[in-house]
Amino acid sequence: MNDNRSADIAVVGAGIVGLAHAYIALKKGFRVVLFDRDQFAVSASVRNFGLIWPIGQQPGNGLELALNSRKHWLEVARQAGIWINTNGSLHLAYHEDEWKVLSEFVEMYNQEGFDMQLLDKTATLEKSPMVNPKGLIGSLSSNTECTVNPRMAIRKIPQWLVEQFGLQLRLGQQVKEINLPFIETPLEKWKVDRVFICSGTDFHSLYPESFAKHNLTKCKLQMMKAEVPESNFILGPSLCAGLTLRHYQSFSKCPSLKQVDERYNSESMEFKQHGIHVLLSQNNDGELIIGDSHEYGLTPEPFDKTEIDAYVLNYLKSFVSIPKLEITERWHGVYSKLPDANYWVADVESGVTIVNGLGGAGMTLSFGLADQLINDK
Repeated sequence: MNDNRSADIAVVGAGIVGLAHAYIALKKGFRVVLFDRDQFAVSASVRNFGLIWPIGQQPGNGLELALNSRKHWLEVARQAGIWINTNGSLHLAYHEDEWKVLSEFVEMYNQEGFDMQLLDKTATLEKSPMVNPKGLIGSLSSNTECTVNPRMAIRKIPQWLVEQFGLQLRLGQQVKEINLPFIETPLEKWKVDRVFICSGTDFHSLYPESFAKHNLTKCKLQMMKAEVPESNFILGPSLCAGLTLRHYQSFSKCPSLKQVDERYNSESMEFKQHGIHVLLSQNNDGELIIGDSHEYGLTPEPFDKTEIDAYVLNYLKSFVSIPKLEITERWHGVYSKLPDANYWVADVESGVTIVNGLGGAGMTLSFGLADQLINDK
């Protein structure tokens, strides 16, 4: 073991939360060492849509963090040569109650920082010819949403941080002990001033008693990747429909959401039972990313359910017109989640901070949260 290593800040976890904290710290001139138990990121940060999704955040701190994260994403993508698409999003309405929710949302929050407008059927189809026109009333168009390819971005960012800022990258090294000013793996011992623990669903390796005191759980989501025969197929904005309105907190105060919820429950309780809402995004290879479901528990089942994929695909057909969709991959991701907060930040001892529980908004919030926390420390 080499005992002569030192840095200002150690970050534990090389998913998007850890990478964001490493990036912000490096930009501010700190010397940073980043640890991860795996040789490359394999968890929630690479098993998602790649969406930066401010439209899902409530006005206030959540939206501010999301919009700040978006700025950082654009800068990181430009400097690191990472593909990013500022393609925006469409929330599609096929029922009057859904249209009412969208109208209420615009009326309530039009001055809160969202860049959005309501579109009628004709304008919606001009925005995205892939939208199913049958029964379409209109849509909420938002310009703030972006898409990255998470499998590529999460691999490339740490290497870019090494080359651009001198990040000390320690992949394949599990942190076994923190006793400041020292942090240890089985191979190395480092002297550091601060530690940020961004360990995702690993609730047991470090400070398990702190995790146990909070109501953190895990969320398993099933997803798919598809290809279409046409090589020039362009989706345009990322797409979603009525089910998504009851998933994101940003719509929770809309009075008509109760009618949307009750109608979907009467049509199919399986949507709520499996936490299904359906998003569609497209990566730089032209592949379509489809999902997802939300099943909660501290020990998620390792086995995926074919009926969940069927519900997702059947609902997708209700708002997207894509011929000959060929599913090429199926997988599930697992992320940590708090039932009543966007994230959990805890100073578990002097100089050691846990950052966790971002749920499905890790890509959306991480850079903004890291900027806020490192400015505060």
